[in-house]
Amino acid sequence: MSARANSAPARRLAGLPPGRPARGIGEHLRAWRQHRRLSQLDFALEAEISQRHLSFMESGRSQPSRDMVLHLAERLEVPLRERNNLLLAAGYAPIYKERPLEDPALEPARQAIDLVLKGHEPFPAVAVDRRWTLVAANQAITPLLAGVTDENLLKPPVNVLRLALHPNGLAPHTVNLPEWREHLLERLRHQIAVTGDSTLSELLGELQAYPVPAAKRGAKATDYGGIVVPFQLRTEAGLLTLFSTVTVFGTPVDITLSELALESFFPANAETAEILRRLAG
Repeated sequence: MSARANSAPARRLAGLPPGRPARGIGEHLRAWRQHRRLSQLDFALEAEISQRHLSFMESGRSQPSRDMVLHLAERLEVPLRERNNLLLAAGYAPIYKERPLEDPALEPARQAIDLVLKGHEPFPAVAVDRRWTLVAANQAITPLLAGVTDENLLKPPVNVLRLALHPNGLAPHTVNLPEWREHLLERLRHQIAVTGDSTLSELLGELQAYPVPAAKRGAKATDYGGIVVPFQLRTEAGLLTLFSTVTVFGTPVDITLSELALESFFPANAETAEILRRLAG
Protein backbone atom coordinates (compact mmCIF):
# COMPACT_ATOMS: atom_id res chain seq x y z
CA MET A 1 0.00 0.00 0.00
CA SER A 2 1.43 3.38 -0.96
CA ALA A 3 1.34 6.44 1.32
CA ARG A 4 -0.04 9.34 -0.69
CA ALA A 5 1.87 12.59 -0.42
CA ASN A 6 -1.25 14.50 0.65
CA SER A 7 -2.04 12.27 3.65
CA ALA A 8 -1.26 13.60 7.13
CA PRO A 9 1.30 10.87 8.02
CA ALA A 10 3.05 11.35 4.69
CA ARG A 11 3.18 15.13 5.19
CA ARG A 12 4.74 14.65 8.63
CA LEU A 13 7.37 12.32 7.17
CA ALA A 14 8.13 14.88 4.48
CA GLY A 15 8.56 17.58 7.14
CA LEU A 16 5.66 19.68 5.84
CA PRO A 17 3.29 21.61 8.15
CA PRO A 18 -0.43 20.72 7.79
CA GLY A 19 -1.41 23.95 6.00
CA ARG A 20 1.40 24.10 3.46
CA PRO A 21 0.81 22.72 -0.06
CA ALA A 22 3.01 19.72 -0.82
CA ARG A 23 5.49 20.08 -3.64
CA GLY A 24 4.99 17.67 -6.49
CA ILE A 25 7.62 15.22 -7.63
CA GLY A 26 8.35 17.37 -10.66
CA GLU A 27 9.33 20.32 -8.49
CA HIS A 28 11.55 18.10 -6.36
CA LEU A 29 13.31 16.65 -9.40
CA ARG A 30 13.85 20.05 -10.95
CA ALA A 31 15.19 21.46 -7.67
CA TRP A 32 17.70 18.62 -7.27
CA ARG A 33 18.75 18.82 -10.92
CA GLN A 34 19.36 22.55 -10.59
CA HIS A 35 21.13 22.01 -7.28
CA ARG A 36 23.51 19.69 -9.14
CA ARG A 37 23.86 22.38 -11.82
CA LEU A 38 22.70 20.12 -14.63
CA SER A 39 20.68 21.18 -17.65
CA GLN A 40 17.68 19.07 -18.62
CA LEU A 41 19.63 17.70 -21.57
CA ASP A 42 22.71 16.84 -19.50
CA PHE A 43 20.65 15.10 -16.84
CA ALA A 44 18.53 13.26 -19.39
CA LEU A 45 21.71 11.89 -20.96
CA GLU A 46 23.06 10.95 -17.55
CA ALA A 47 19.83 9.17 -16.63
CA GLU A 48 19.56 7.56 -20.09
CA ILE A 49 16.07 8.92 -20.77
CA SER A 50 14.79 11.41 -23.32
CA GLN A 51 14.82 15.11 -22.52
CA ARG A 52 11.13 15.18 -23.46
CA HIS A 53 10.32 12.53 -20.85
CA LEU A 54 12.28 14.43 -18.19
CA SER A 55 10.57 17.68 -19.13
CA PHE A 56 7.14 16.05 -18.83
CA MET A 57 8.00 14.68 -15.36
CA GLU A 58 9.32 18.02 -14.12
CA SER A 59 6.27 19.89 -15.42
CA GLY A 60 3.84 17.37 -13.93
CA ARG A 61 2.51 16.18 -17.29
CA SER A 62 3.94 12.73 -16.65
CA GLN A 63 4.00 10.81 -13.35
CA PRO A 64 7.18 8.75 -12.85
CA SER A 65 6.97 5.18 -11.60
CA ARG A 66 8.48 4.22 -8.26
CA ASP A 67 11.46 2.64 -10.02
CA MET A 68 11.97 5.77 -12.12
CA VAL A 69 11.98 7.97 -9.01
CA LEU A 70 14.66 5.77 -7.46
CA HIS A 71 16.62 5.70 -10.70
CA LEU A 72 16.63 9.49 -11.01
CA ALA A 73 17.48 9.91 -7.33
CA GLU A 74 20.44 7.58 -7.75
CA ARG A 75 21.72 9.54 -10.76
CA LEU A 76 21.31 12.80 -8.84
CA GLU A 77 23.11 11.34 -5.82
CA VAL A 78 20.22 12.33 -3.58
CA PRO A 79 20.81 11.33 0.08
CA LEU A 80 18.64 8.46 1.34
CA ARG A 81 16.67 10.74 3.66
CA GLU A 82 15.67 12.94 0.74
CA ARG A 83 14.91 9.97 -1.49
CA ASN A 84 12.09 9.14 0.90
CA ASN A 85 10.75 12.65 0.35
CA LEU A 86 10.91 12.16 -3.41
CA LEU A 87 8.94 8.93 -3.10
CA LEU A 88 6.34 10.64 -0.93
CA ALA A 89 6.02 13.50 -3.39
CA ALA A 90 5.38 10.98 -6.16
CA GLY A 91 2.72 9.20 -4.09
CA TYR A 92 4.76 6.18 -2.97
CA ALA A 93 5.67 4.90 0.48
CA PRO A 94 9.20 5.58 1.78
CA ILE A 95 11.52 2.56 1.56
CA TYR A 96 14.54 3.69 3.57
CA LYS A 97 14.25 3.16 7.31
CA GLU A 98 15.84 5.32 9.97
CA ARG A 99 16.60 3.38 13.11
CA PRO A 100 18.36 4.61 16.25
CA LEU A 101 21.87 3.21 16.53
CA GLU A 102 20.72 1.24 19.59
CA ASP A 103 18.21 -0.70 17.48
CA PRO A 104 18.94 -4.47 17.59
CA ALA A 105 18.93 -4.53 13.77
CA LEU A 106 21.99 -2.27 13.79
CA GLU A 107 23.92 -4.34 16.33
CA PRO A 108 26.50 -5.55 13.75
CA ALA A 109 27.11 -1.98 12.61
CA ARG A 110 27.40 -0.78 16.19
CA GLN A 111 29.93 -3.49 16.92
CA ALA A 112 31.90 -2.46 13.85
CA ILE A 113 31.96 1.16 15.05
CA ASP A 114 33.15 0.13 18.52
CA LEU A 115 35.80 -2.11 16.98
CA VAL A 116 37.17 0.70 14.79
CA LEU A 117 37.18 3.26 17.61
CA LYS A 118 38.73 0.94 20.19
CA GLY A 119 41.19 -0.51 17.72
CA HIS A 120 42.48 2.96 16.84
CA GLU A 121 43.67 3.70 20.36
CA PRO A 122 46.01 5.18 21.56
CA PHE A 123 45.14 7.59 18.75
CA PRO A 124 41.89 9.64 18.80
CA ALA A 125 38.80 8.71 16.78
CA VAL A 126 35.17 9.86 16.73
CA ALA A 127 31.90 8.91 15.05
CA VAL A 128 29.57 11.72 13.98
CA ASP A 129 26.18 11.95 12.30
CA ARG A 130 25.13 14.08 9.32
CA ARG A 131 25.03 17.27 11.38
CA TRP A 132 28.38 16.64 13.08
CA THR A 133 26.81 15.54 16.34
CA LEU A 134 29.11 13.26 18.30
CA VAL A 135 27.78 9.70 18.32
CA ALA A 136 30.75 7.89 19.87
CA ALA A 137 34.43 8.43 20.66
CA ASN A 138 37.34 6.42 21.99
CA GLN A 139 39.27 7.10 25.20
CA ALA A 140 42.10 8.90 23.37
CA ILE A 141 39.81 11.89 22.77
CA THR A 142 39.57 12.81 26.47
CA PRO A 143 43.05 14.40 26.89
CA LEU A 144 42.43 16.60 23.85
CA LEU A 145 39.46 18.26 25.54
CA ALA A 146 41.23 19.32 28.74
CA GLY A 147 41.53 22.93 27.54
CA VAL A 148 37.82 23.45 26.83
CA THR A 149 36.59 26.17 29.19
CA ASP A 150 32.88 26.12 28.34
CA GLU A 151 31.36 22.94 29.78
CA ASN A 152 28.20 23.45 27.73
CA LEU A 153 30.20 22.55 24.64
CA LEU A 154 30.79 19.11 26.15
CA LYS A 155 27.19 18.44 27.15
CA PRO A 156 25.25 16.12 24.82
CA PRO A 157 24.43 16.60 22.06
CA VAL A 158 28.01 17.64 21.33
CA ASN A 159 28.56 19.29 17.96
CA VAL A 160 32.12 18.49 16.90
CA LEU A 161 32.54 21.51 14.62
CA ARG A 162 31.23 23.91 17.26
CA LEU A 163 33.60 22.33 19.80
CA ALA A 164 36.54 22.68 17.41
CA LEU A 165 36.02 26.32 16.42
CA HIS A 166 34.30 27.95 19.39
CA PRO A 167 36.46 30.58 21.19
CA ASN A 168 35.83 28.69 24.45
CA GLY A 169 36.44 25.31 22.86
CA LEU A 170 39.53 24.03 21.10
CA ALA A 171 40.11 27.13 18.96
CA PRO A 172 42.44 28.97 21.43
CA HIS A 173 44.64 25.86 21.66
CA THR A 174 44.77 25.16 17.92
CA VAL A 175 48.16 26.41 16.75
CA ASN A 176 47.23 26.54 13.06
CA LEU A 177 43.66 27.73 13.64
CA PRO A 178 43.22 29.75 10.39
CA GLU A 179 44.06 26.84 8.06
CA TRP A 180 42.33 24.20 10.22
CA ARG A 181 39.25 26.42 10.46
CA GLU A 182 39.14 26.92 6.69
CA HIS A 183 39.60 23.18 6.16
CA LEU A 184 36.61 22.38 8.39
CA LEU A 185 34.45 25.11 6.88
CA GLU A 186 35.22 23.91 3.37
CA ARG A 187 34.20 20.37 4.31
CA LEU A 188 30.96 21.77 5.68
CA ARG A 189 30.35 23.81 2.52
CA HIS A 190 30.84 20.71 0.41
CA GLN A 191 28.40 18.77 2.59
CA ILE A 192 25.81 21.54 2.21
CA ALA A 193 26.28 21.46 -1.57
CA VAL A 194 25.68 17.70 -1.59
CA THR A 195 22.74 17.54 0.81
CA GLY A 196 21.07 20.95 0.57
CA ASP A 197 20.59 20.76 4.36
CA SER A 198 19.36 24.14 5.69
CA THR A 199 20.36 23.26 9.27
CA LEU A 200 23.96 22.81 8.13
CA SER A 201 23.75 26.17 6.38
CA GLU A 202 22.74 27.76 9.69
CA LEU A 203 25.64 26.00 11.41
CA LEU A 204 28.03 27.33 8.77
CA GLY A 205 26.83 30.87 9.42
CA GLU A 206 27.36 30.43 13.15
CA LEU A 207 30.86 29.02 12.76
CA GLN A 208 31.92 31.74 10.31
CA ALA A 209 30.89 34.35 12.88
CA TYR A 210 33.26 33.00 15.53
CA PRO A 211 36.22 35.36 16.01
CA VAL A 212 39.74 34.30 15.12
CA PRO A 213 42.24 35.60 17.72
CA ALA A 214 44.46 38.33 16.27
CA ALA A 215 47.57 36.43 17.33
CA LYS A 216 46.55 33.53 15.11
CA ARG A 217 45.36 35.38 12.00
CA GLY A 218 48.83 35.70 10.53
CA ALA A 219 49.94 32.22 11.48
CA LYS A 220 52.05 30.61 8.80
CA ALA A 221 50.44 27.61 7.13
CA THR A 222 52.15 24.34 7.95
CA ASP A 223 53.75 22.46 5.09
CA TYR A 224 53.18 18.73 4.79
CA GLY A 225 54.07 18.52 1.14
CA GLY A 226 50.62 19.60 0.01
CA ILE A 227 49.31 16.20 1.06
CA VAL A 228 47.25 16.88 4.18
CA VAL A 229 46.04 19.74 6.35
CA PRO A 230 47.25 18.89 9.87
CA PHE A 231 45.44 19.59 13.12
CA GLN A 232 47.93 21.11 15.56
CA LEU A 233 46.68 21.21 19.14
CA ARG A 234 48.68 22.47 22.08
CA THR A 235 48.01 20.39 25.21
CA GLU A 236 49.53 20.16 28.67
CA ALA A 237 51.43 17.10 27.47
CA GLY A 238 52.88 18.93 24.45
CA LEU A 239 52.08 19.87 20.87
CA LEU A 240 50.04 17.28 18.97
CA THR A 241 50.20 17.29 15.17
CA LEU A 242 47.57 15.04 13.61
CA PHE A 243 45.99 14.25 10.27
CA SER A 244 42.71 12.45 9.78
CA THR A 245 40.93 9.92 7.60
CA VAL A 246 37.16 9.52 7.23
CA THR A 247 35.42 6.14 6.99
CA VAL A 248 31.79 5.63 5.93
CA PHE A 249 29.62 2.55 5.54
CA GLY A 250 29.58 1.12 2.03
CA THR A 251 26.22 0.73 0.23
CA PRO A 252 24.02 1.48 3.26
CA VAL A 253 20.23 1.23 2.93
CA ASP A 254 19.52 2.56 6.42
CA ILE A 255 19.39 6.34 6.81
CA THR A 256 21.26 6.33 10.12
CA LEU A 257 24.19 4.36 8.70
CA SER A 258 24.25 6.36 5.48
CA GLU A 259 24.75 9.56 7.49
CA LEU A 260 27.38 8.20 9.88
CA ALA A 261 31.10 8.98 9.49
CA LEU A 262 34.08 7.80 11.51
CA GLU A 263 37.02 10.21 11.66
CA SER A 264 40.31 8.71 12.80
CA PHE A 265 43.29 10.90 13.71
CA PHE A 266 46.86 9.75 13.14
CA PRO A 267 50.12 11.23 14.45
CA ALA A 268 51.92 13.26 11.81
CA ASN A 269 55.28 12.90 13.54
CA ALA A 270 57.07 10.70 16.04
CA GLU A 271 56.74 13.22 18.86
CA THR A 272 52.93 13.21 18.62
CA ALA A 273 52.83 9.41 18.54
CA GLU A 274 54.98 9.25 21.68
CA ILE A 275 52.82 11.79 23.55
CA LEU A 276 49.60 9.93 22.70
CA ARG A 277 51.08 6.58 23.77
CA ARG A 278 52.28 8.13 27.01
CA LEU A 279 48.82 9.64 27.70
CA ALA A 280 47.17 6.29 27.05
CA GLY A 281 49.59 4.50 29.32
